[in-house]
Amino acid sequence: MNDILKPALLVTGGAGGIGGSVADQWVAAGGRVAVLDVSRPALDAKVSLLGSEVAIGLVADVRDDAQVEKAVTEAGTAFDSCLDAVVNCAGIAQPIVAAEGADEDWVQMIDIHLNGHMRVNRAAYRFLRESSRAAIVNISSIAGSVGLPGRTNYSSAKSGIEGLTRGLAVEWCPDIRVNCVAPGYVNTPMIDRLVSEGKLDTRPVIARTPLDRFADPAEIAAAINFLLSPQASFITGQTLRVDGGLTIEGDWYASRARG
Repeated sequence: MNDILKPALLVTGGAGGIGGSVADQWVAAGGRVAVLDVSRPALDAKVSLLGSEVAIGLVADVRDDAQVEKAVTEAGTAFDSCLDAVVNCAGIAQPIVAAEGADEDWVQMIDIHLNGHMRVNRAAYRFLRESSRAAIVNISSIAGSVGLPGRTNYSSAKSGIEGLTRGLAVEWCPDIRVNCVAPGYVNTPMIDRLVSEGKLDTRPVIARTPLDRFADPAEIAAAINFLLSPQASFITGQTLRVDGGLTIEGDWYASRARG
């Protein structure tokens, strides 16, 4: 990477939610960003907010090899054939009862999350290798380490992403650091939709979270941007759980809430 250039990031699912906050913070710190998402209107709005001099918007479905390859190539080309960082935030939430779900529901979840992460990382590899500070952050979830009813497909995809992170960290070292962030429950449009559809009750979640609230997307983005930064230069192959303590709490808070 030419050190006089602003560092370049590709973030999927970057038009809003956690990915949008990652892009905001990256640009605020002096970087350039390629925002990849499935919605052109949402991308245009995001690029307008960030500024077209430092941001570009790319439409692609991470389930489609050709679309991913085209979009990532466009990003790398726009940023002097070099990417310094990739963050994979593209994802969906679709609770399904395991015994009743159709094959296509399972395949869709795995394809968007696990396969989508790999498609983007593989397409970006040649551009990341041109950077002296190359780093990837994949996005898992607390569902990658605990069982959640109605989320078996989601949990399986997220567990796979943590395995993918470890594998790539070893295979692509020392050129590219690869880490993972596993958020707990975050105030995003995805969560809002689950609540409005009656698929998520926030009360027991908060009762089991020692910090007693959901996260703000900016808090997750801050952890992601730390792992991308030179300050994390000796960290690779790790999963950082940013969950308010939910996965280490056990039943004490839930019991207190019931009492």
